[in-house]
Amino acid sequence: MIEQIYKNVLKPVFFKFDPENVHDRMMRTGKALGNTGFGRALTRAMFYYEHPSLRNNVAGIDFKNPVGLAAGFDKNAQLYKILPEIGFGHAELGSITGAPCLGNPRPRLFRLPQEKSILVNYGLYNQGADVISHRLASARFKIPIGFSVAKTNDPSLGLEEGIQDYRKAFLRMHHLGAYTTINVSCPNTSDGITYQDPNKLDLLLKAIAKEKHLKPVFLKIKSDFTQAELGEVVDIADKHPWVTGFIISNLRTNRVGMNTSKEQLDALSPKGALSGLPVQAQSNNALSFVSKRTDKILMGCGGIFTGKDAYEKLKNGASLVQLVTSMIYEGPTVISKINRELVNLIQADGFARISEVIAEARS
Repeated sequence: MIEQIYKNVLKPVFFKFDPENVHDRMMRTGKALGNTGFGRALTRAMFYYEHPSLRNNVAGIDFKNPVGLAAGFDKNAQLYKILPEIGFGHAELGSITGAPCLGNPRPRLFRLPQEKSILVNYGLYNQGADVISHRLASARFKIPIGFSVAKTNDPSLGLEEGIQDYRKAFLRMHHLGAYTTINVSCPNTSDGITYQDPNKLDLLLKAIAKEKHLKPVFLKIKSDFTQAELGEVVDIADKHPWVTGFIISNLRTNRVGMNTSKEQLDALSPKGALSGLPVQAQSNNALSFVSKRTDKILMGCGGIFTGKDAYEKLKNGASLVQLVTSMIYEGPTVISKINRELVNLIQADGFARISEVIAEARS
């Protein structure tokens, strides 16, 4: 019933307004609900689902289910009190940069309903590592919370300055969460530069290697790689045992081969990258390739709308999955729906628990 109310009543209203304005209002609503016991209890009663077969320990962290919120939704880490009540098994907040970042000029979000996608050109908008880490210094988290860190979106930062900016964000955030993600693949920086380039990545990892690694550390990479390029990135990370694993993948930069032409997308915004369903296939392919190349832990992200979508990522080597776009198109009930469907798929394949699925996929 709640799902139908969202799809038939709320979403048509939301989709009449600017996507970023709607997002900001939802952030304020979620934060308000999370700040009261009544709000948390009401949300839990409406959305929460739990099943013992979905429990798993990944990288020494206990997860009640594998479905997490991907970075990019809660940029300033404001929703950590309400996200557990919606039913997420974990959440990744940020990306958080060394300095405050206004992001790219608006408009910077565009809906593509025919693609089940969002065209995103936020440009790493966030309050910065100092402000966010100070606000969360005494916070307690009900589910595993990861923090995604990235380089401030400032074209004046050179290579070494960019690395020091990453280092600052890492040092401020690493001790606060259950894990840290180093986002080396944001496609929406004003200079167009990411740290996935093998030489830049090598220098960045050598710098972060000098710091204390108190928690698991993941690298978030894109799927728009050839296998040779992807293999090179994985091989560089494999030289660093403190790198726990990879999140595959970030937004899709390639605009070819969709129902919406590249020309139409360029007319909306010549910059920006795609979320949701257009990411699904290439993300799964990259996930499968990396799972065969490394023993590091993998998280699957991109195009998860159903339990079957999530299950496919698990079968391709992921231990956890993350989503954002399906929550925008399907509503918050999509998390419990995916988890319920996962239970059915696990049992239909003769497994007792999700860890058995993951172990078989990586064997």
